[in-house]
Amino acid sequence: QVQLVESGGGLVQAGGSLRLSCAASGLTFSDYIMAWFRQAPGKEREFVANINWRPGITTYADSVKGRFTISRDNAKNTVFLQMNMLKPEDTAVYYCYVNTYWGQGTQVTVSS
Repeated sequence: QVQLVESGGGLVQAGGSLRLSCAASGLTFSDYIMAWFRQAPGKEREFVANINWRPGITTYADSVKGRFTISRDNAKNTVFLQMNMLKPEDTAVYYCYVNTYWGQGTQVTVSS
């Protein structure tokens, strides 16, 4: 049974930073591309970033390029999302995703 557990969300002022973590279990973590998505109130879930099984190969949504960094620690089965220069429009529930499985989400709220 694959489980994804996110943590690290919270309330932050615009311009601030947060680091999200997603701990995975029930799969051979290093074999899979890991991704982050987000869903703001009243909007569809959207892609944020992903990272290949080979660390260093990453993809970002245009809206977060230059501000967010995705990374992974295969020894700890964990993927991270470092979010800097946060904006109110980054407010959303952030979800970890792998191979059709979703985490429960963690709320990020950015105040102006």
